[in-house]
Amino acid sequence: MRLVTATAAAFLLMAGMAIAQDSAMASKTEMHTGAANVEQHLKDMEHRWAKASLTSDGETLAPMLAEDFINLDSDGTMHNKAETIARTSKAKFEVSEIADLRVDQHGDSAIVTGTWTGKGVDGMGRPIDARERWADTWVKHNGKWVCVASASAPMK
Repeated sequence: MRLVTATAAAFLLMAGMAIAQDSAMASKTEMHTGAANVEQHLKDMEHRWAKASLTSDGETLAPMLAEDFINLDSDGTMHNKAETIARTSKAKFEVSEIADLRVDQHGDSAIVTGTWTGKGVDGMGRPIDARERWADTWVKHNGKWVCVASASAPMK
């Protein structure tokens, strides 16, 4: 009986040490994926979004947008995820460039702001030659950053 108890105690002690070690490694991983890496990751996501707009590749947006994503367009219209993907797929841009990116992280959420310059035809068939300021709200969900909301306004 003492042997069983001693074996069980040793097993629990080793399991506890393994869990503690995993937690320590997770903390080190979080340090390496700190604010600077989150900032760069979100900037990269925004650049992929701009490229997807340029190449009419709406499907690239699908994994980047939350299921309940909402887009407030510069003309005041609102679009959900499916509509945003469809409009991106239909658009024919000659220019789709972003600049002046800024990332403000707040725990598991972040606001990314910047400017967009676009020229071409939007997903509704309207000619576009615009410069806009935008703000995207990103949330870390199940370990992955997804955009939950986007809003843009024309720059004068």
